[in-house]
Amino acid sequence: MLVVLGAVAGFMAGLLGIGGGMMMVPFLTMILTARDFPADAIIKVAIATSLTTILFTSLSSVRAHHGRGAVRWDIVKALAPGIVVGTLLGAQVVGALPGRLVAAFFATFIGWSAWKMLRSQRNVGKDGQLRALPSAAGLFGTGGFIGLLSAFLGAGGGFLTIPFLTNRNVQIHQAIATSAACGFPIALAGTVGYIIAGWNADLPDHTFGYLYLPALAIITPASVLTAPLGARAAHALSVRRMRVVFALLLFALAGYMLTRAVGAG
Repeated sequence: MLVVLGAVAGFMAGLLGIGGGMMMVPFLTMILTARDFPADAIIKVAIATSLTTILFTSLSSVRAHHGRGAVRWDIVKALAPGIVVGTLLGAQVVGALPGRLVAAFFATFIGWSAWKMLRSQRNVGKDGQLRALPSAAGLFGTGGFIGLLSAFLGAGGGFLTIPFLTNRNVQIHQAIATSAACGFPIALAGTVGYIIAGWNADLPDHTFGYLYLPALAIITPASVLTAPLGARAAHALSVRRMRVVFALLLFALAGYMLTRAVGAG
């Protein structure tokens, strides 16, 4: 199950620059529930482990996108400082919250994200003028917001980064590639943050902070192998069709996470 989960999550992350974490967290939650993890810790361990896998998936995906000259490194450098601060802070907040609240937030947000994926995006302001990227301070704040939400969702930030960039007239393939590159600082800060947040938590064996090492060891190689395939497919397939299919899956997973919000500790 973990091998398949890693392979699909890696492919989707490479294809859309979004989706690895949003899909991985609910399925990890199912697996950890079956292994009798403490109820309140399940969602936190799933989020932390998902974020850490993105460390490796993002490198694999970005390498493929960079080879096509699609990554906007100027944007990555401007967003990264805020991303690190926001993700570190978010991990501490999640660690302190009851698991049911985290699960409820996750379900609500991925349901909203699925709905947004099915809608057409505008790239002009109310005055009809093309939107430009904000100032350095604006990009820092945007990065902080992306990092904070990523820490709550165990995701690489593509759910916000891609719409933000496309609405600022960055081409869709560049937006996907740049989002994948932003996933690395999110994952790095999230990994450190969740190790700190779970350092003194009472968890089963084979955990390091909130990271579940066996799942990390199995999911990571599978996702690394398939992320470049997704990145290549992004330049050949209809991304719109894939977004519709993925949005429907997210709706189903949002429903499952709502049941966890009711039943979690």
